[in-house]
Amino acid sequence: MVVSTWLRKLKRHSNGWNILSVIGAFVALLPSVYIAIGLFRFPNENWQHIKDYLLLDYALQSLWLVLGTGTCTVLIGVALAWLTAAYEFPLRRFFTWAFVLPLAIPPYIAAYTYGNMLSYTGSVQIFMRNVLGWTPNQAYFDIMSIKGAIFIFSLFLFPYVYLITKTFLERQSASFIENARLLGKGPLYIFFRVVLPLSQAAIIGGVSLVAFEVLNDYGVSKYFGIQSFTTAIFQTWFGMYDVDSAMRLAALLMSFIVGVFVIERLIRRRKKYHASTSKSSPLSRRKLRGIPAIIVVIFSCLIVSLSFLIPVIQLIVWATWTYKDVMNAQFWGLISNTLLISLVSIIVLMLFAVIVANVCRSQRSIFTLVLSKLISSGYSIPGAVLSIGVLAIFISLDERLSGIYEKLGWGADKLVLSMSLLMLIFAYVIRFLAVGFNSVEAGFDKIGNRYSEASRLLGLGMTRTFFKVDFPLIKGAVFTGCILAFMEIVKELPLTLLLRPFNFDTLATKAYQYASDEQIHQASVPSLFIIAVGMISVFFYYWLGERNSK
Repeated sequence: MVVSTWLRKLKRHSNGWNILSVIGAFVALLPSVYIAIGLFRFPNENWQHIKDYLLLDYALQSLWLVLGTGTCTVLIGVALAWLTAAYEFPLRRFFTWAFVLPLAIPPYIAAYTYGNMLSYTGSVQIFMRNVLGWTPNQAYFDIMSIKGAIFIFSLFLFPYVYLITKTFLERQSASFIENARLLGKGPLYIFFRVVLPLSQAAIIGGVSLVAFEVLNDYGVSKYFGIQSFTTAIFQTWFGMYDVDSAMRLAALLMSFIVGVFVIERLIRRRKKYHASTSKSSPLSRRKLRGIPAIIVVIFSCLIVSLSFLIPVIQLIVWATWTYKDVMNAQFWGLISNTLLISLVSIIVLMLFAVIVANVCRSQRSIFTLVLSKLISSGYSIPGAVLSIGVLAIFISLDERLSGIYEKLGWGADKLVLSMSLLMLIFAYVIRFLAVGFNSVEAGFDKIGNRYSEASRLLGLGMTRTFFKVDFPLIKGAVFTGCILAFMEIVKELPLTLLLRPFNFDTLATKAYQYASDEQIHQASVPSLFIIAVGMISVFFYYWLGERNSK
């Protein structure tokens, strides 16, 4: 009787949407499983050397990067979020949008831009020597260190903390702050005793994204000579040609990230604040005048200049010197490669995102909760780690298909799948599936279930209901997911470097190659294209957010 009941439930829920969702979750989890298995393999001599002499250094330098960047992004992001959410000052609307623009600049591009600008032959020191007649101490301008990396990461990753904290303050903290104001409390008291405790969960959520981005980075650490976990994986893989040891490093890094993720979830679950009434009103902003307004505007201009205007202007100047040499037929091939791989990945990615989000929306259960977590897990895994798991999967597939390759006359040892664009697309889909899923899920949450339930009561199936009722209502959320995923894929470096086929370059890999070869001026042209894509994406994201909030 129990078995028959279970079979009936399974049959009722076994539609195409559920099956595709399970397949997507399984595929998303598979690389992590392959990496975890690497911990149980018998270690080789290289691993013993890494463990005895290098592993502690990798861990400490990665930890310092995360802690330093996390602290600085909190200081910058929370301060800007509070100022733009709680106060009215000159150019506030402009700064509200401009503070998001640093997300358009990948940190590795910012690293070599600032590294060259601040060098002895860079524009800053040349200006000081030739115009001001002052030869500065070189120690003040040396950013090729952990401190310099923290400076770069903080300037270009703080928008994660800023956006999440600002959204929380505007939508959920109004009643608490207004009550404190009515009690006569001053701005500093409200900020430290009300705003910070209220925003802990939002701040931790933003810092966790910053930590994932820092641990995912390869370009900044490599250019600044920092021995982080990600650079160690690259060196072990390409320097020692030791995939087993690289997989062990990847497994250790993934274990650390899982620990960070679990701690972050536990903290956020225990730090929840609810308004005493179901009615919520936006936070009323107080107008700043006089010296306070001037100080806020100067501080905002400084942040926007350092995190966006200065590096972009410098890149534009360099591009005017080198664009004739760089923008040739090969360069347009880079653009077509980037667009091709991005568009194909986005189509597959958004297809699975929509399917899984629709299943999670229509069936509230433990199954869909686990499904959503599995689908979103790829974004928290660094690209260098994920690439090892993906490579292991495709090499295993090639080994199993060797008999078919031999019959086709390709040779039994032929690597077909693991040397193709399919592997890179597969990795992109897993890595950024969470970006599309979160956007679509937010769209479903906004429209609710009443329209779809009415359609189902009228006899339409799940598929027809989606295309006739749901999709017209969530197409804005789907478009947002496409924009964000496109921006992430275009600027992604570690995955592309490790998994791209031979002789296949994108704008990101070409910019990195130029910078690695000390051709910084030539790297400006592909870098500007990447930044332009990011700026357009940020603009559309902000425009859609403003439109949906009305």
